[in-house]
Amino acid sequence: MTIGQMFEQSGILTLLGMGTVFGFLIILIISITWVGKIIHTLGLDKEEPAPQKQKVSSTGAADATVAAVIASSVAEYRKTH
Repeated sequence: MTIGQMFEQSGILTLLGMGTVFGFLIILIISITWVGKIIHTLGLDKEEPAPQKQKVSSTGAADATVAAVIASSVAEYRKTH
């Protein structure tokens, strides 16, 4: 096999490999586009509203609870380490 034949064969294999990858990417893009259109048509792309958070009273009861939890966690950590 001469060098010219090897270059010819390597060129063919390169084009075949690149063509296969390019074809796969085209099929992938088309299928993703179709799925996106189907999801949009069925209305599955609409976001549900997030649940509203409860307002914390101005007494700071939630802050006191958080501080108590943090204090107990620190105390537990100091006991074990």
